[in-house]
Amino acid sequence: MTSNYRSLSLISLFAALMGVLGLIPKIDLPLGVPITLQTLGVMLAGCLIGSRRGFQAMALFLLAVALGLPLLSGGRGGIGVFFAPSVGYLLAWPLGAFMTGWLMERLPRATPRQSAFSAAAASAIGGLLVVHACGVAGLVAVAKLSWTQAALGTLAFVPGDLIKCALCAVVVHTVARGLPGWEPGRKQA
Repeated sequence: MTSNYRSLSLISLFAALMGVLGLIPKIDLPLGVPITLQTLGVMLAGCLIGSRRGFQAMALFLLAVALGLPLLSGGRGGIGVFFAPSVGYLLAWPLGAFMTGWLMERLPRATPRQSAFSAAAASAIGGLLVVHACGVAGLVAVAKLSWTQAALGTLAFVPGDLIKCALCAVVVHTVARGLPGWEPGRKQA
């Protein structure tokens, strides 16, 4: 029973972290998709609480957004955000957190340094590649861009997302050093 409360607490905590990251102002691009810090939350959720809980935290966050809470960067919320060009990115957050966590659960993490390198790799694949692949599909479907236009447009996010991968690795390293019992990316029952 304690494990269920702990899981629920972690899921809620990372959903709330996404809301906090949404307080940081967005940078609007002509593409219709803003640059935000919230993809860092996707990466951290997967790396620190694992695939299943990371997925659940992002799903909880998106449910709160769909219910109208203004938790997205720039104070956006409501069902309308799921019909905007950024829908592919938003819907990819649970999948990105899951994939990041899934990779983190399988990569070496015996030491804080290994955990940091694993977090950088997992967040680059799950938090960057998976999210951007879905984002490109969303741009094609909603913004009616060609696949080439959408793929080229999403390149504007890559430098910042690589910095977020590095930040995620630093946070995971710090957590692994400060809380040795935490086991970033531990598989959950």
